[in-house]
Amino acid sequence: MNYIKIFTTGGTIDKIYFDAKSKYEVGESNVPIILNELNVNFDYDVVPIFQKDSLDLTKDDRDEICKVVGMATTNEIIITHGTDTMVTTAKALAATSLLSSKTIVLTGALEPAIFKTSDAVFNIGGAVAAVQTLDAGVYIYMNGIVFNHDSVYKDVVAGRFVKNVRI
Repeated sequence: MNYIKIFTTGGTIDKIYFDAKSKYEVGESNVPIILNELNVNFDYDVVPIFQKDSLDLTKDDRDEICKVVGMATTNEIIITHGTDTMVTTAKALAATSLLSSKTIVLTGALEPAIFKTSDAVFNIGGAVAAVQTLDAGVYIYMNGIVFNHDSVYKDVVAGRFVKNVRI
């Protein structure tokens, strides 16, 4: 059984609703709760890096993500991330040569994990399977599909990630 390091950066997957404010804000990660409720049978550790909406992530934040992931002693890494700039962070990770021996899978959710209709549990489960079976590299797992970091974009209108078509 492999050991998986899960880094959390915020995003919709971790958004919570504050009645008094009438808006969603990024809160504590829901990943430990999800994995605990599923009674998973693999070794893992969840480490928060940020609690930010991905639109608020800067180049310095992405550099910090690359640094933290690079220091991880395991080669199987999942990063939960907001969907709006997930591809940008994936590309930054792929450009970091120190990470070439690691399998890194970014995932998130299009609705907060606290919603019954959220894709969060499905995406976390898919990312767990993907990180254990893929070769070293940087990938995005969303809505039942594994994408290479350099051949995917978020189709905002369709509300899903789709493969880039290269002609």
